[in-house]
Amino acid sequence: MQNFKTVTALTDFAKEHIGRIDAKTGKVDLFPTPTHGSGPRRGQMDGQDRLWFGEYRANRIGMFDTRTQQFREWLAPAPWSAAYDVVVDKNGFAWTRSMTTDRVLRLDPKTGRFTEYLLPRSTNIRRVFVDNSTTPPTFWTGSNHGASIVKLEPLE
Repeated sequence: MQNFKTVTALTDFAKEHIGRIDAKTGKVDLFPTPTHGSGPRRGQMDGQDRLWFGEYRANRIGMFDTRTQQFREWLAPAPWSAAYDVVVDKNGFAWTRSMTTDRVLRLDPKTGRFTEYLLPRSTNIRRVFVDNSTTPPTFWTGSNHGASIVKLEPLE
């Protein structure tokens, strides 16, 4: 498989695919997620050429290893979490937020354990960011409908 750094990666929200487009050839490859109709959203690459993404309709965090073409999925602990964007911090934890439950989720991919952080008020979060210059990393996002910025500093 061609390295994803030289092509464009995409998530297919209408169905359940991760895709790549080779700009030189125009070739499109689609890779179906293990969960049918998962509705993958957004997507960010980590330093190991893995694409992390929210599976909005499947209540999961997904990861596609572009080197092995293998998927992994983790079911969020709260129903209707609707993961939207996922980012991985310097310690390997994957962070996302729930658009419907007003929670931030941190996943330890090694153990499959989630830590949930309940936010103080209703949010409508789209993009997420982790500041890796702090110890431990700090989670940042904007409240799309709340005209506010959310900063989460984990205690551990």
